[in-house]
Amino acid sequence: MLHRRGNQAHAGLAVGLAIGAAALATPAAADVRFIAFDPANDLTRSLTRGVTLEVDRGWFGRVDVRRLYSTGSRGSAGLDKAANAQARAVLPTGSSESDSYQIETEGDGRALANALCPGSTETWLVMGKPRLARPLTVHAVGRWSDGQWRHCARLSYQFRGEWAEPPRDGPADSTPPGR
Repeated sequence: MLHRRGNQAHAGLAVGLAIGAAALATPAAADVRFIAFDPANDLTRSLTRGVTLEVDRGWFGRVDVRRLYSTGSRGSAGLDKAANAQARAVLPTGSSESDSYQIETEGDGRALANALCPGSTETWLVMGKPRLARPLTVHAVGRWSDGQWRHCARLSYQFRGEWAEPPRDGPADSTPPGR
């Protein structure tokens, strides 16, 4: 009986140490990546000409998009992640995308918001998790001054590449290093 309790105590200590080590390692485990996507159809090409997403990858598959860069020209916009049931509610039937990001209006964000949802007072992007070697669907959704939410565009992208740092010339050079 004593031997069994001793093993349980050692197992409990080992689990406690593993949890403590994981808690200390959490900030180091997260990293920032740049994932580039090319337009997959004419509508997407006409509105964005391709994007590079600055993503924060964390534990257990968590992916948060921080910023969107135009890969066809110089320009970028900050994205604020926030749950937005109203934006998701106006997506076309059958849409499975659920991560919502409000486009910040500082800098180039206002121009991007106006290009995607002309006339809206707020513009949101609702997308799936950006993944390597997978296509990405992004919905542009706007809220107008009358309080109505409307779906503006469904953007479809093909995976282009991923890297740990932006290219020397910035994200407008959409060719990942080594290609």
